[in-house]
Amino acid sequence: MRNFTMNLTTSIIAICALGAGLAAAMVLQPSIMPLKNEAYEKLLVLGDQQRLDKKRAEIEKMRTAATATTPGSDKTTSDKPGAKPAMKEDAKPMNEMTKTPPMTPSAKAAPNANQRIISRAGYDITPFTQAEIDEMAKKLTPEEIKIVLAKGTEPAFCGTLLDNKKRGTYVSKLGGLPLFSSEDKFNSGTGWPSFFKPVSWDHIRYVRDTTYGMDRIEILCAKSGAHLGHVFEDGPPPTGLRYCLNSASLDFVEEGKPLPVQTIKMESAYFAGGCFWGVEDRFQQVPGVISAISGYQGGTLENPTYKQVCTETTGHAETVRIMYDPTLVSYETLLEKFFEYHNPTQLNRQGPDVGTQYRSAIFADEKQLPIAKAFLEKNKEWRGKKVVTQLETLASAGKFYVAEEYHQDYHQKHGGSCAVP
Repeated sequence: MRNFTMNLTTSIIAICALGAGLAAAMVLQPSIMPLKNEAYEKLLVLGDQQRLDKKRAEIEKMRTAATATTPGSDKTTSDKPGAKPAMKEDAKPMNEMTKTPPMTPSAKAAPNANQRIISRAGYDITPFTQAEIDEMAKKLTPEEIKIVLAKGTEPAFCGTLLDNKKRGTYVSKLGGLPLFSSEDKFNSGTGWPSFFKPVSWDHIRYVRDTTYGMDRIEILCAKSGAHLGHVFEDGPPPTGLRYCLNSASLDFVEEGKPLPVQTIKMESAYFAGGCFWGVEDRFQQVPGVISAISGYQGGTLENPTYKQVCTETTGHAETVRIMYDPTLVSYETLLEKFFEYHNPTQLNRQGPDVGTQYRSAIFADEKQLPIAKAFLEKNKEWRGKKVVTQLETLASAGKFYVAEEYHQDYHQKHGGSCAVP
């Protein structure tokens, strides 16, 4: 029995060594299926990375300014002047491990509510400070540090989560942000856990990786900057993508058990103001708005299509569903923005777009209804003309149906924006 155990252990070690050799060979050889520029640009749009990177830069600037004005803020975790924060053995500071700019500064001041970044799934993805990352890194093993912080790759077919068949959520090893669902996992045959999409596009950050003579797209946790793996264009429908992950970069939370981080409190608002492309685009830029989704509401047909709505026989209006953080922006402010972003005096039209689907309308819940009534009572006229905006309860307006994918983030995908009336 002892010999059998020793032989089995030897075999496992040999297999992992072979996996490591295969991993090295794959790293050193040109990529068979590199991500095309168009696909990379699409991922940046799906992840809203340009806007989020701008917010990250603003937060970094504010943290740096706060640190500079705080007495003693230039001190490190050590009593010795100029000493670096203590880290685990074999660990290096994040900015020494990557050629990309660090996502977080060394400032220790936690961001206030006005500095938060909330994902479209409702999670706080405000970057950790370097001090927070250093503290979390103390819980990592040396092997995990080499992968999560030093951007290493674990041996193929040896990851602990490769053959995991349980239902649940895969979260970041560093910080616990939900990244992938078991429902989107598939067997790629590559030796690493593979998924065709993340739980939320903006939970992943994408960086070009040209190391080892290859052109690949590295994937990072949007909150911690932890290295996860790479994404390729040889996955299954509907995305055609393969997110190739290191098990060491992930923790698994079985279905039914609490996730390490929870969503923030969000509320929704529904506005119809002509073509939803422009309304969606404008609201996405309002601080405190988490997401703006184009869709159809106020009609009778279930699951209407754009072509059906355009016939004016379904009764739907092109509507934008806004998810927002009420601690950062109020419903009253959203109503004011709504009147800024469209012309509330035009009946069943907006500019050149004519039809009942382009009507001006507010769909409110019981809590919002008196606020919306008071707002319309106060604003009976707009620029000297009578306001014709309709007010309807969510109960009578019926279900909100998300519009086709090509309508979502239209201006972000194609450039340009609708002029403010």
